[in-house]
Amino acid sequence: MTAITAEQKPDLREPKGWRRTKNRTMTALMVISFVVVLIPLAFVLITVIGKGASAISWSFLTSDIPPQTSPVGVGGIGPAIVGTLEITAVATVMAVPLGILGAVYLNEYGGRNPLSAFIGFMADVMTGVPSIIMGLFIFTVWTLHFGLSGFGGALALACLMLPIVIRSSYEILRLVPNSLREGSYALGASKARVTVTVVLPAAIGGIVSGSLLAIARAAGETAPLLFTIGAHTTNTNVFSGANTSLPSLIFVNASSPYAGAEALGWGAALTLVAIAFILMIAARLVTARFARYTH
Repeated sequence: MTAITAEQKPDLREPKGWRRTKNRTMTALMVISFVVVLIPLAFVLITVIGKGASAISWSFLTSDIPPQTSPVGVGGIGPAIVGTLEITAVATVMAVPLGILGAVYLNEYGGRNPLSAFIGFMADVMTGVPSIIMGLFIFTVWTLHFGLSGFGGALALACLMLPIVIRSSYEILRLVPNSLREGSYALGASKARVTVTVVLPAAIGGIVSGSLLAIARAAGETAPLLFTIGAHTTNTNVFSGANTSLPSLIFVNASSPYAGAEALGWGAALTLVAIAFILMIAARLVTARFARYTH
């Protein structure tokens, strides 16, 4: 019998005939779709960088917010950066632990009971709720009773982050192989111990990545903060008194007729894009790091 050489062996992975045509067509469509999505994003980045780069300096990032009638180059956005970091940090402390616990309950404990179905349904519904509706809700239940404060803005952002964290963490937990759980149960470990020491470490990369993406999205929200924190107020106390943030500062200065205010708004927009970009990179690095440890 004649031996078949490596060159004569058919490549079973390469599609033939109509499958090859279909594969190439879909690949071309995906590339075209990617380019179509990338074009407006590139224009946005080019515009923000072109109009905001000239304003960026250490003094700009640390100085107090000037009046809108101030000339170009006067003042900065220091209080807005501090307010954004404070409000987002408080929202993260509230939303991320609750979101992870909710996802653990849905995947590990809930099963098909009515409470699990209700939590999953509400998480899906909240994901699609417009951010301005969430701002009005917090304005009604919190701000009208306790006044403007950074904490009210943090509550609104936490409500927006919570369903994202729940859904992203839930999908990651579903990817953990059942064999890991079964092996731990065979060794006599309890369900709680298996969840804490086996399931969560195996999924921690995706959970952290999803949480950072939720934080990046919340940091750029404007509508909820307009009803809850006020604007143009320097206040390091997030729990009392009106506060400010980069999104609200951008919103107020974008419609101003003064050149100094417009330059301030473009600089704040570039700073906010940079913060979101840093969080995205951190999410990728964390995911890659944990992926390397788990393989």
